[in-house]
Amino acid sequence: MTQLYTTLNNSITMPLLGLGVYDMYNREAEEAVGNALEIGYRLIDTAAMYKNETEIGNAIRTSAVTRKEIFLTTKVADGDQGYDNTLRAFDESSRKLNCDYVDLYLVHWPIKKTRKETWKALEKLYADKRVRAIGVANYLLPFLNELESYSEITPAVNQVEFSPYLFLEDLLNECNRKNIQLQAYTPLVRGQRFSDPKLISLASQYEKTPAQIILRWMLQLGVSTIPKSSNIIRLKENFDVFDFQISDSDMKKINAFNENFRVVDDPMMML
Repeated sequence: MTQLYTTLNNSITMPLLGLGVYDMYNREAEEAVGNALEIGYRLIDTAAMYKNETEIGNAIRTSAVTRKEIFLTTKVADGDQGYDNTLRAFDESSRKLNCDYVDLYLVHWPIKKTRKETWKALEKLYADKRVRAIGVANYLLPFLNELESYSEITPAVNQVEFSPYLFLEDLLNECNRKNIQLQAYTPLVRGQRFSDPKLISLASQYEKTPAQIILRWMLQLGVSTIPKSSNIIRLKENFDVFDFQISDSDMKKINAFNENFRVVDDPMMML
């Protein structure tokens, strides 16, 4: 199985498919990352808010995979936003991860009073070469447009909730236009649409699982995606998406699955 990569707007490469570790704690988080790296995952996405950075760092250090082969993302927590607070929060994340650098550092949510100062802190971290890339999460179009008014650096990545059932086509097109890599979390809508007859029909047609159809659709759209699982069978299933291609006509069918269905809070409440 061959991992697919994307080149970010500052010329560094990032795997398109990775592992999200939200709601994993202690030994579960460490084992999931260790297993994922063994399977072939090279993108690991965590956050200060997840309270598992120490375990993620442990798994990376004890893995047979070298650090330079791994793309590590973490995020500043909402309560740590603001210029000085963000710089301190990054120091704390670095300490917990026990890594010399972070590949990607994100603003986790667009908190109204602090998002400008938080972004300026990320630009400082990038200028100081403490992170290889900076980006945002949960930035829908109004937030991206606002960011453009004061940013000196275009975010490399925008990580949002995105799935066939929440197909944010306008956001995808705008990110493509601005050369911002869109990245999807909760791509599998926590299994809540696996019984959709339309999805089941396509899975049967391609002899793949519903999860694999969704993840392959993402990759063919050029969207990076970070499905979460600590189950080794699911980890293998989610990574087994590089040996088939969805036809153009079936891609269009999946595009039409949209229901504006969210499993996470709508970021627009922070506008």
